[in-house]
Amino acid sequence: MATRKEEKQFAKEMKAAKKAKLKAMKAAGIKPDLTPEQIRYNRNKALVGAVWPIFRFLILFGLCFIILYPLIFMFSTAFRPNDQMSDPSIVWIPRSLTLQNIKETWTTISYGSTALQTVRLNLISSLLSVASCAITGYGFARFKFKGKNLLFAIVVLMIIVPPQITTIPLFVQFAYFKGFGLVKLFTGKPYISLIDHGITMYAPALFANGIKAGLFIYIFRQFFRGLPKELEDAAYLDGCGPFKTFVKVMIPNAASSFLTVFLFSIVWYWNDYYVSSSFFTDNSTIALELKNLDNTLRAQLFDNQPVTPRQIIVWLESGCILATAPILIMYIFLQRYFVEGVERSGLVG
Repeated sequence: MATRKEEKQFAKEMKAAKKAKLKAMKAAGIKPDLTPEQIRYNRNKALVGAVWPIFRFLILFGLCFIILYPLIFMFSTAFRPNDQMSDPSIVWIPRSLTLQNIKETWTTISYGSTALQTVRLNLISSLLSVASCAITGYGFARFKFKGKNLLFAIVVLMIIVPPQITTIPLFVQFAYFKGFGLVKLFTGKPYISLIDHGITMYAPALFANGIKAGLFIYIFRQFFRGLPKELEDAAYLDGCGPFKTFVKVMIPNAASSFLTVFLFSIVWYWNDYYVSSSFFTDNSTIALELKNLDNTLRAQLFDNQPVTPRQIIVWLESGCILATAPILIMYIFLQRYFVEGVERSGLVG
């Protein structure tokens, strides 16, 4: 009786012989006799091959329309005179273009000083967040310690739990900051208020609790887990400690991951208005100015007169262009590095 190994070998040889026979018949121009099941399979395969490109085109076209429609409407509206918004004959292409809407919106929101303030908050918060999340992610990826799984579960909760739950306790801490008694020791006051101060954004970022910090820790953890363990072993043999190994060996190999997290952080801090509006009472960032642009326009351009949204939509869309332009320009120049970092950091399969 043939063994199982011999049966597998025989089946493999028969399959190879059948494939060679079909190849020889195809080369000789002889059509092989196909069973009804094979004919049905080839017909279905040809049908799918003909339909799938059309179906794929419709999906991509629909997605592009959903994504591009607001952008096309924004550019079409922001650069047209306001009186053309009530002209039913104009849909997409205005009769004339103007930069007056951009100029008036720029002046209304004090774009220059507001953008500088936003960039300062974004850069400092993003750099602190990248540094703290990288160290935390490296610890989860390479070291074993008690409570590691529990702490990482908390990191996952940081991704799942909405910021509204943690913002209120943070506001109370910053509005009545006691500093473990140090405030009373040095100032004589029971507490001080840190509201409207940049430290309300810097402190959470420094302690890996900034905007989307849970996701950043997860990205770094996945990336550092994918690096060869031999890199650290070689560094330890050369006399490097854990921190020096992280700085001298791991960071250079994780440059793309650092850039990815930094870009993510810049975008989220730039677009954030919920956390900023909780800690700042004035419109000190671009996102807050855009959020309150409707009221600002009514007060400065129309003297609080009743106006409909259609009457001020050209200035609203101009504000959207001013808010998104820096991010779009940054993405255009850093797109290649951004895509590479996303692929290497484990965000895609």
